Amino acid sequence: MENFQHITSFIWNVADDILRDDFKRSKYPDVILPFTILARIGCVLAPTKENVLKKYTEVNYPALKGGASCFIDSTCITLM
Repeated sequence: MENFQHITSFIWNVADDILRDDFKRSKYPDVILPFTILARIGCVLAPTKENVLKKYTEVNYPALKGGASCFIDSTCITLM
C-alpha cells in the first residue's frame, strides 16, 4: 500500500508541475486518467506492434511484396 501512495503522490506532483497553467486543479483527473490508460494500452500492445504494422501493410497495400513495409505516425503513412 505504501508503494501505491508513493506512485499516486508522484503522479499528482507531475500533474502540478506540467498541468498547472493549462488546467484547473479540479480538472486534472479528466486529463490524467485518459493519458494513463493510453500509455498502459501502448505498453501492453508494444510487443505486437511489428506484426500489426506488417499486417496493415499486407491489407492496405497488397501490391507491395517482400521487404516493403510502412511507417505510421500521427500525421501520415510513409511507405518504406
